Amino acid sequence: MMSTKTISVSRPREPGPIAVDLLVHTTGSVQRRAIAKAITLLESTRADHRAQADDLLTALLPHTGKSFRLGISGVPGVGKSTFIEALGLYLIERGHRVAVLTIDPSSTVSGGSILGDKTRMEKLSMHERAYIRPSPSSGTLGGVAEKTREAMLVCEAAGYDIVMVETVGVGQSETAVANMTDMFVLLQLPNAGDDLQAIKKGVMELADLVVINKADIDAIAAQRAQLQITSAMQLLGLFGSHDEATWHPKALQLSALNGQGIDTFWAAVTEFKTLQTANGKLAMRRQQQSLAWMWERIDTGLKQAFRQHPAVQKMLPQLTQSVLEGRVAASTAARNLLLAHMNQAQ
Repeated sequence: MMSTKTISVSRPREPGPIAVDLLVHTTGSVQRRAIAKAITLLESTRADHRAQADDLLTALLPHTGKSFRLGISGVPGVGKSTFIEALGLYLIERGHRVAVLTIDPSSTVSGGSILGDKTRMEKLSMHERAYIRPSPSSGTLGGVAEKTREAMLVCEAAGYDIVMVETVGVGQSETAVANMTDMFVLLQLPNAGDDLQAIKKGVMELADLVVINKADIDAIAAQRAQLQITSAMQLLGLFGSHDEATWHPKALQLSALNGQGIDTFWAAVTEFKTLQTANGKLAMRRQQQSLAWMWERIDTGLKQAFRQHPAVQKMLPQLTQSVLEGRVAASTAARNLLLAHMNQAQ
């Protein structure tokens, strides 16, 4: 007689109901679970979960806005994770609660992510006053995940007064993090390039502070890099003004691995926060970011609505095949789809 074997099939875990009070007014493991469930809900693509996520954000909004948001970018290998762990432990020793949102690149083939940044911050991840959440970029450009802004609000509502966002780390296109944080920090290596590389526009001109990490490896190269970057900032018009009421971007050196220069870095951040708060630019920056966030979500929503439109879905397979076979230009196919969408909407 043959025996039968029961095989259980696991299903994706549901975010489940989230109690705002547990997220806002508790600490420890209870709050951590609530934060994790909230961010999972925000990252869900299901329509019913999106509606729940909107309600959750509305409920959390009165508890947000009290933290300092720090964006950290840099090329792979510059030591972002080491720097964030050293900075996080330094801040916790001084009474802060630190949340870190790390963004890992997603595979263009499988769509998967390793989400390994948390393992690089072993000491920080185990601290009760720290919360680390890795998320996949899922193809989102700009070095951040699609729901990073929402995740920041969740961490703020949970009482983390320092929220750091670590970007994917792919180069000069990582500018999105500058549009969602209070201060944008760019990490560079001592031998990052020549004078021409230093004055290239893009991510460099958005940086509020440039940090040459691993300065202990080659002190002469680190000093040269600092001088090159300072000169580049002068050429870009970001440095050298005598207005003491406004922050002027600067470059400094440190060694995150040895913990050298972290205090100097935080002193610069504190100076930035004090100046930008006093002159009103920090509040203005957040207002502009909120409007940019609104329009970004509108663009995403319109694209989704366009793809789901019956007229578009009806024409899309045939036009897609025609473009693939070279019988119809891509621009023509796009225009026909847009016209079909607009005619049906009228």
